[in-house]
Amino acid sequence: MALAIRHKTIKTLQGAFPRGTPFDSRQLRGVGVSPALAHHYLKSNWLERLGRGVFQFSNDTLRQDDSLKFLSRAVPCFHVGGKSALTWRGIRHNISTREPLSLWGNGKAILPAWFTERFPARYTARNLFSSTLSSGFGLHPLPETPDGVLVSEPERALLELLSEVGVHQGIEEARHIMEGMRSLRTDALIHLLDHCERVKVRLLCVRWADELNLPWAPTLRNATGAPENQSRWTVRFKNGTVLNIGINARKERRPPKAQTTRQGGRAIARERPPCRKIGGRAIHNLCAGPIRRCRFFG
Repeated sequence: MALAIRHKTIKTLQGAFPRGTPFDSRQLRGVGVSPALAHHYLKSNWLERLGRGVFQFSNDTLRQDDSLKFLSRAVPCFHVGGKSALTWRGIRHNISTREPLSLWGNGKAILPAWFTERFPARYTARNLFSSTLSSGFGLHPLPETPDGVLVSEPERALLELLSEVGVHQGIEEARHIMEGMRSLRTDALIHLLDHCERVKVRLLCVRWADELNLPWAPTLRNATGAPENQSRWTVRFKNGTVLNIGINARKERRPPKAQTTRQGGRAIARERPPCRKIGGRAIHNLCAGPIRRCRFFG
């Protein structure tokens, strides 16, 4: 009798969890599998332990999408983001087969070894947006998997990618990816930038959009405004890379004051060279730009 009940329970278990799906002790209890019965299934090779309290069917092969969905139950706002989201949404091509999956979420978490051993991944808990941004803004499953894990939409994925510049993301590749993003929704991007708390991300997005002549750059610049209190923003990354972001903030330059000399007790104005020599080049004092010919320095 007991053996028949156990066989009935394992049939129920197989119907509740499709092949390729991990499940935990709480889910087992939900289908009538007690810890003692789960231990019996482990000894009988019906189940295989993945980690503490996490199981799969024996000789099963986990699917990435189902595993991500399982992890999302424990981490708020868990989603595929950044460069991986752009890849999943078909915006980025020529992807390395062993490139780590970029995963994001609200709150600190450690990806379990059973997952990273099968699916190389990196988790980021960086607070990119303020708490005033509505939860889940810019996050939706892919159209072909409406019940799947959340994936950043292109506008949010772009800002997540820019936040990784100098950390896990190279500058040139980031610019190349951004150059191909010519049809973003400016209203969604502006809304995200309004709630973005990272100065680097805001500046990179606006400045690079201008430099790359993206169609939505003027709208973005007019909506966000350019900083007026500085002409250059510099950051040094841990790997030694220095990134300089120039800002279009023009300031009026006053003409140089005339230099004077004393002669016979009187102050006599003398001509001041309109240029100065820096690094072997003649630089104009008024505009700070190089000049080809200079009668003072030749």
